[in-house]
Amino acid sequence: MASGKLTNEIIDAAILGFEEQKRRIDTQIAELRATRTGTAPVAGESARRPRRKMSAAGKKAIAAAQRKRWAVAKSSPVTPKSAKKPKRKLSSAGRANIVAALKKRWAAKKAAAKK
Repeated sequence: MASGKLTNEIIDAAILGFEEQKRRIDTQIAELRATRTGTAPVAGESARRPRRKMSAAGKKAIAAAQRKRWAVAKSSPVTPKSAKKPKRKLSSAGRANIVAALKKRWAAKKAAAKK
């Protein structure tokens, strides 16, 4: 840029010139987009597909199917959580077997420690 002083008139003229260039470029871009067919969208353009429309008959069929599913779900009996199994009890004979096995194991360990 020149080292001269910029006046408001010069700045306004520059702004008008750049805006005219921008308008010209925008029209060229619009013309190019209009001529382009069957290509992927360019960055900046929306890449979304148009929303699919559903017919009234389709909506009714879906609603009827959902009502049928709800009717089946509501008619089936509600099953509560599985009842807890009663706690198993150890018989006296089983307890005696365990005690005998432990005594035998400890006796063997003491005998091995003495050797």
